[in-house]
Amino acid sequence: MAYSSTLQKMKKIIPPINSETITGYLLALLVLIRMFFNAALPLMDKTEARYGEIARIMAETGEWVVLQIDYGIPFWAKPPLSSWLSAASISLFGAQEFFVRLPYLIVSLLLVFFVGKYRPNKKMSKYLPGLILFSIPEFYLHAGVVSTDTLLAFSVAMVMLSFWEAVQPNAKRLWGYLFFVGMGLGLLAKGPILGILTVPPLLLWCAISDFKWRNLIQFPFIIGSLITLLIAVPWYLLAEIRSPGFVDYFIVGEHFKRYLDSSWSGDKYGFPKQQPLGMVWVFLVGATLPWTILFLRKISRKLRTIRTQNWPLFLLLWFVWTPLFFTSSKSLIHPYTLPVMLPFSLLIAHYWSEVKTKKIYLGVSSILPILLIIGYFSSQVDKVFQDNSDKYLIEKLKVSDHSLYALEFKSYSSQFYSNGQIKIINTTELEKKIADNKVFYILIDHSKYKLMDADIKQNLTKLDTSKKRALYKTF
Repeated sequence: MAYSSTLQKMKKIIPPINSETITGYLLALLVLIRMFFNAALPLMDKTEARYGEIARIMAETGEWVVLQIDYGIPFWAKPPLSSWLSAASISLFGAQEFFVRLPYLIVSLLLVFFVGKYRPNKKMSKYLPGLILFSIPEFYLHAGVVSTDTLLAFSVAMVMLSFWEAVQPNAKRLWGYLFFVGMGLGLLAKGPILGILTVPPLLLWCAISDFKWRNLIQFPFIIGSLITLLIAVPWYLLAEIRSPGFVDYFIVGEHFKRYLDSSWSGDKYGFPKQQPLGMVWVFLVGATLPWTILFLRKISRKLRTIRTQNWPLFLLLWFVWTPLFFTSSKSLIHPYTLPVMLPFSLLIAHYWSEVKTKKIYLGVSSILPILLIIGYFSSQVDKVFQDNSDKYLIEKLKVSDHSLYALEFKSYSSQFYSNGQIKIINTTELEKKIADNKVFYILIDHSKYKLMDADIKQNLTKLDTSKKRALYKTF
């Protein structure tokens, strides 16, 4: 009797091992691994460390309107939403990597747990759509990367799903307002590109589905538009007033000139991204493996019937529009595919009951993060991180005791991990400082060190090195 009573109590404490429990545990494992990497990995040059440094400067200076890529140097390339969130996290918790990345993890998990609402039936685990989404490599990566693309993907999802909910029979009016809130957030996340990625697929769906256009009457267009403007416009106006030239550079340059001309020479902060036409599809396939195989097999068989099914058609148009739009552009990078990871995962979830090799796909897709954490502790993987961030060269320095310099170039990671104290000097200034017999540290690229005079080199003692540069100290 005592044994039976104990067994009954354990059953109440430990949930039964079923598909719901298994997917829940597997999702929790992937989340824990992502959290580990968010804390363990340094901010990587160039992009992630750049946005991390912009947020750190924002938190330090209290300048929340004009983004700064360095003290007093405005950053016009992106709106502020991602920087606001990272800066707020830094202000609350500190400038450690985990907290700089925390907003992106939270936003990603909000999507992961929300998409369970769209499982095709109650028999499916509520965690399965989110597990599929979180195990897509591109999405998993951006749950721990300081990036504007995560907030853009969130805004796109908010716009698209709010529209879907708002046009359903007896829909709550709140969904219509959330549609316009998503528009406003998207303008602050990455700009007018939000409208380009959402409005065309919505109009296409309305045109070719059995949607009744009169249902749009229930949309709060006037009040909603005011909500969008109130969310986004004040910052744009303040940014232009405080930093004249921003609107022209960001709207005209970043949106039109960058898209139309991959060699655009007006880029102040990046470099030309020369890709072959159609490269976005290669990025898309690589970003969604191994789910790409299942997706292509299923969708190719459903193309004849999908036009008569509103939900799959809605997801398919949402999914294909973004890569179609970027097909004609040579100026792109793989994160441009991130906004379509959600409809991709929901389409797979929609047809999941027809998949015969469920365990294989779940196993293969989930094993990648596990392999990454195993590989992290190998010397080769760890060296990759060291070579793409200057954290390991300068994190142990007491910069307050001696000055830190970089010869002719400083990385964003060296700015971030020195709390903005690193300064650029040229060779003439280096010679002068050596002649003054002052003790200081200096980062020098290997290529520049080879060209230096021997009399300068003899005054430098190498302390540490990476693939790109080394840290020296003078005596």
